[in-house]
Amino acid sequence: MKAIDIHLHLGTPEYNKAMGRYFSEEMREYYRATEFDASTEKLVDEYRRLGIKATPVGWDTETVTGSPPFSHDTLAELVRHYPDVFIGAWACVDPWKGESALRELERAIKELGLIGAKFQQGAQNFAANDRRFYPLWEKCVEMNIPVQIHSGTTGMGAGSPGGLGIHLKYYHPMIIDDLAADFPKLTIIALHPSWPWQSDMIAVLVHKANVYNDLSGWRPKYFDPELVRNIDRLQDKFMFGTENPILFRPEKWLDDFEKLGFKPEVIEKVLYKNAERVLNLKVD
Repeated sequence: MKAIDIHLHLGTPEYNKAMGRYFSEEMREYYRATEFDASTEKLVDEYRRLGIKATPVGWDTETVTGSPPFSHDTLAELVRHYPDVFIGAWACVDPWKGESALRELERAIKELGLIGAKFQQGAQNFAANDRRFYPLWEKCVEMNIPVQIHSGTTGMGAGSPGGLGIHLKYYHPMIIDDLAADFPKLTIIALHPSWPWQSDMIAVLVHKANVYNDLSGWRPKYFDPELVRNIDRLQDKFMFGTENPILFRPEKWLDDFEKLGFKPEVIEKVLYKNAERVLNLKVD
């Protein structure tokens, strides 16, 4: 095993359909994507070749987009069918669905065996520190599962009029800081380098023991120098993720990262050891 990708959007036609209007031409241009859909078999073959394990994430923005969510049953079946590549999966529920979201999250974890919950606040149009949604975080604490929460800007809607209605304010790291303070038993993984609020995110990582950061969505050659310095300084806090192999090839990320000059022990921590420890992943 070379790495654990903790943030994988599958990129299959069914998954892209669930993304609705957010799987846009503008987003593909933003990421300079040349391939828009992939089969599960092609994705699995690529990850096997590269020696990468992965934890794919779900998607549910039905209240905002009207698109039905990607099935948690499908995610669980993928983990069962390809256990040598998929070593867990993340549920995603629509916060605006209230009690039904809580029931579906509990089903996904307790019945289907998913490992945690993933949220995309801009796409789901909610502020994670709004107390109306605190029952979600209480449920995650009750079930002792980690959560993934977006931070920093997004390629979704980038370059389109109004950004497809996405409000960047929902991605500010201080919202994550609120959650970490109010739910100290909640393990939070902030998703992506948090540009343009990188310093704020680093402050949260230093101050809150229950907050971590994945590095998905950006090629390391574009990392801010402040981020590079702090990956070394806070080497137990960062984890590898791609976000979507259709928009972002994992081998390019790994090649870029190895060129940043980190010591081997730092590279190992970021690529897989931190994920094993923080997410309690069992890897053969």
